[in-house]
Amino acid sequence: MPSNIVVPEMGESIVDARIAKWLKQEGDAVSVGEPLVELETDKVDVEVAAPQTGVLSKIAHATGADVKIGDVLGTISEGKGQRAEGKGKEREEGKGRGERDRAGAAAEVAATPAARRLARQENVDLSTVKPEGPRVTPDDIKSAKPAPAEAPRTHVPTTPERSEERVRMSKRRATIAKRLVEVQSTAAMLTTFNEADMTAVMQLRERRKQAFKDRYGVSLGLSSFFVKAAIAALREFPRLNAEIQGDEMVLKHYYDIGIAVGSEEGLVVPVLRDADRLSFAEIEQGVRDFAARAKNSTLTLDDLRGGTFTITNGGVFGSLMSTPILNPPQVGILGLHAIKDRPAAVDGRIELRPMMYTALTYDHRIVDGSEAVRFLVKVKELVEDPGQLLIEG
Repeated sequence: MPSNIVVPEMGESIVDARIAKWLKQEGDAVSVGEPLVELETDKVDVEVAAPQTGVLSKIAHATGADVKIGDVLGTISEGKGQRAEGKGKEREEGKGRGERDRAGAAAEVAATPAARRLARQENVDLSTVKPEGPRVTPDDIKSAKPAPAEAPRTHVPTTPERSEERVRMSKRRATIAKRLVEVQSTAAMLTTFNEADMTAVMQLRERRKQAFKDRYGVSLGLSSFFVKAAIAALREFPRLNAEIQGDEMVLKHYYDIGIAVGSEEGLVVPVLRDADRLSFAEIEQGVRDFAARAKNSTLTLDDLRGGTFTITNGGVFGSLMSTPILNPPQVGILGLHAIKDRPAAVDGRIELRPMMYTALTYDHRIVDGSEAVRFLVKVKELVEDPGQLLIEG
């Protein structure tokens, strides 16, 4: 009996996707559970598997098409169809000996969707890439790609080209663009700034860094200090840990802290669940894991779902000051920035101190300016005297 391949439910707020790549062609034999097609969403890339064994008899939407949850992607009918090896033999008749069939052999390689996309862009044969883990990742492809040959050192005057390139935005980038515009038109966003003296935190990290790493296997970074400080401030100013639903405020008495991390496809915000119950080491381990999996495009929908408040650190890219934008439906986001030595007044004298500008963007519909200012002052006080974090947490 024929069976439809449908776009699966993929979690809250995801209503559509884009077909990134069909891994099988019409007439191919497929086995139940075998990946058939890669979908690109605004949060993660997912593979849709065959619901039954049979033949891929129809592809309803081609690569590049936008589809919605529940749409029929194709149909599997009963029968044997053509196996990859048989089709591969036919294809090889018209090819050179060293060529590979990317729709056949390459599709059998265990690889992340992002790795398959990069392999196509860089013309890399996935079957020649040796993964460090269970599946080929973008990092594996970059490591396997040979370094470009050094260009000759002769200078040939040329007329500068004025070329243009038209590139379709990825589903994630297009959704990010849409939501950034939407949040600016639906929320009353304001940003308040402060400055924190990072001397105490940096001295503590210097004293404890080796013992901390030896014990927990991860470096003591800044993330854990600001996560702890933010949670303490959220307890004091609970409307920053809320969301608006209609004419009601939903105050959340749990702390799922989103940590913004960069990826090739744009910014993603995986969530530290119940962060108030995590130790410094568990926070640092979680952030490091998020960063690694964002880089390899292996974050899951569960990693990205929800969140009550977000922290973003533009300082890792060198930003001195910025106005972070809300991550809806959240009503607050804390922005961290680069630490720079600046003159500061200390006990009546001027000293050079490692200073960081901090920023809090908030939704003025439910958060008053005084609350936002006092929230940021609380964060400042806690990071300037990190011993308080042990009392607060």
